[in-house]
Amino acid sequence: MEQHILKVENLTKKFNDFLAVDSLNFSVLKNEIFGFLGPNGAGKTTTINMLTGLARPTSGSIFFNGKDYTAHIKKAQEIIGIVPDESNLYEELDGFENLCFCASLYGIEKTEREHRARNLLRQFNLTEAGKRLYKSYSKGMKRKLTIAAGIIHQPSVLFLDEPTTGIDVASARQIRLLIKSLNETGTTIFMTTHYIEEAERLCHRIAFIVKGQIIKIGAIHDLMEDAQKEAIIQFSFDGIVQLSQFEYDFLQQFSQCKLTHIQESVFQVRSAIAHDLMSLMSFFDSRGIKVMEAKIIKPSLEEVFVKITGIEREVMKKEKEGKKK
Repeated sequence: MEQHILKVENLTKKFNDFLAVDSLNFSVLKNEIFGFLGPNGAGKTTTINMLTGLARPTSGSIFFNGKDYTAHIKKAQEIIGIVPDESNLYEELDGFENLCFCASLYGIEKTEREHRARNLLRQFNLTEAGKRLYKSYSKGMKRKLTIAAGIIHQPSVLFLDEPTTGIDVASARQIRLLIKSLNETGTTIFMTTHYIEEAERLCHRIAFIVKGQIIKIGAIHDLMEDAQKEAIIQFSFDGIVQLSQFEYDFLQQFSQCKLTHIQESVFQVRSAIAHDLMSLMSFFDSRGIKVMEAKIIKPSLEEVFVKITGIEREVMKKEKEGKKK
């Protein structure tokens, strides 16, 4: 029987007249990586803040291991770890001192906290860096130490808010490996991210949140299976081709299809049923449009996200780029 380590019922947060989070209902299973995916302003960070005691819900309930912690969320902090999107460690302390200080906040005695700090520095490949001031760290190193600080008390659930945003590719890869490793050793992980491909790579289940509401929750496999019911063929043409050159005639002949302009001279044909590729090729040939490449596209989680939310890829891309600055 599946065990829910976290359950949320009708969770709502208002800021004056602004409804930031609107009646959320979801649960997180023990030992899973649960992804919370959405654009800026969707309510991701506000939700994490309520679940971790940094914000008080306007209404609704929060349960950890079946116990209602809504009114006393601070009492749940022994079983939860928090890694915010911005570092909360001390610039003037070294890595080892930062970890020991965080452990002391949970009442861990000195010998044990120093033992855990050394182990985590070794596990995160920060042993030498642990002797240096935190302010001298790179962004990737800071993120790794922040994650180490979040698990110094060995929590059952770890909340990660945008864990790889704004860091270099190599560091992001290392952090993804750390997340997988933590999960494999029994830590349940709740993470928000802008990076759809990151969610696809790491998460067992995903909730899509837009404008404070969850519009879809599902396992990666189930979400992908639903998306694959749509047939997609991508055409690349020789030279500049405008959609207006063929759209009307195309839709007259292939009425069950939809046309999408991907980039200059690259178009996708989508339909609920599979179409004969040769008949499509013949259509373009009859209009003097030379096809350079035609390929069948298997939908990605990004395709699923766009289809479910209506939020285009470019919007998410701009937000990701903005977060890096």
